Amino acid sequence: MNNVQGKKVLVRVDFNVPLNSQHEITDDTRIRKALPTIKHLLEEGAAVILMSHLGRPQKKKNEDGSINVNKFTLAHIVPHLSELLGVRVLFSKDTIGESAFDKALKLNTGEVLLLENTRFEVGETKGDDEMAAKLAKLADVYVNDAFGTAHRKHASTYTVAKYFEPEDRFLGLLIQDEIASANKVMNSPKRPFTSILGGAKVSDKIQLIEKLLDFTDNLLIGGGMSYTFIKAQNGKIGNSLVEEEHLDLARELIRKAEERNVELYLPEDSVCADNFSADAASKIMPSNAIEDGWMGLDIGPKAIEKYAKVIKSSQTILWNGPVGVFEFEKFAAGTMSMAKAISDSSAYSLVGGGDSVSAINKSGLQDQVSFISTGGGAMLKYLEGTVLPGIEAVGK
Repeated sequence: MNNVQGKKVLVRVDFNVPLNSQHEITDDTRIRKALPTIKHLLEEGAAVILMSHLGRPQKKKNEDGSINVNKFTLAHIVPHLSELLGVRVLFSKDTIGESAFDKALKLNTGEVLLLENTRFEVGETKGDDEMAAKLAKLADVYVNDAFGTAHRKHASTYTVAKYFEPEDRFLGLLIQDEIASANKVMNSPKRPFTSILGGAKVSDKIQLIEKLLDFTDNLLIGGGMSYTFIKAQNGKIGNSLVEEEHLDLARELIRKAEERNVELYLPEDSVCADNFSADAASKIMPSNAIEDGWMGLDIGPKAIEKYAKVIKSSQTILWNGPVGVFEFEKFAAGTMSMAKAISDSSAYSLVGGGDSVSAINKSGLQDQVSFISTGGGAMLKYLEGTVLPGIEAVGK
């Protein structure tokens, strides 16, 4: 990203941050992660034009079919971004319209312009050529620093790149860090290497599990997906979440783990609830002997102790997905314990996946892990070995 002095640089960032009902940012991790690239470009003498999406406005329209602009506008981001950068951020009320072109034309070196939500344009998610061409006319150089959407062939993350010469398109510092961190875990891990996988469904993680079985030493399973594995071994799981159609798959994955000398751990006990709610009655039961009418919502104390011991002995750790319903305080102990064990470890640790990031931030231990990925789906795809379109398009 050199030789940008006096040039206008179009930067795709990921400002898809959570907002509360008052449109206040509740977690600015993604914005902060984009700052190094923006500051670098400003220091190099560029004028910076930022673009991002926020939410899914096309899928959550008003009853009359119009877009809920007030809910999804990136104008909500401007004050906080200005504060973080220490410069006044200008805002365009459209993405590729008159306001965008007028403000981009007048933008001076050292100034920052934020375009309106790219997903207000129907062409964004379709990878529309016309939209991409209009975006490209705003600037001389293109930088993709939105790792969280790098797995999408959208107009602003993929198609737009072809309208810039190879020497005028770059990957941002965040994407470079994301790739380096993932490669460190996948290609040259110090051993023992422990993978912690949680979340609701085995089906969401099939390819990742298959990939990990080739080189991880320990695989710790938690969350709703663990009960599919437990039932596959004839365990009684009560009303716990299960994918009946994937029981054979679970058995096959267990067999492959044994075949490849991977230690696969399932939770010995679970914190169970009589219904899925924050104030449900709860008690601890063996994970393979959960009573009818009860469901496992978190790993239990024996599982926490065993998992923490494995984590402590590890030299590389990958964490993708919470091991319980951590949104409910009563069922958050397992996930928070994983965060604590990882932060206490001297291992190189990569936390990837939206809910895992939320959990580590909620624990307050985010500064004590090696790397936190901003891309849930993108990191998952990259770890599976998929070539990400947003990275491929830049060609660097």
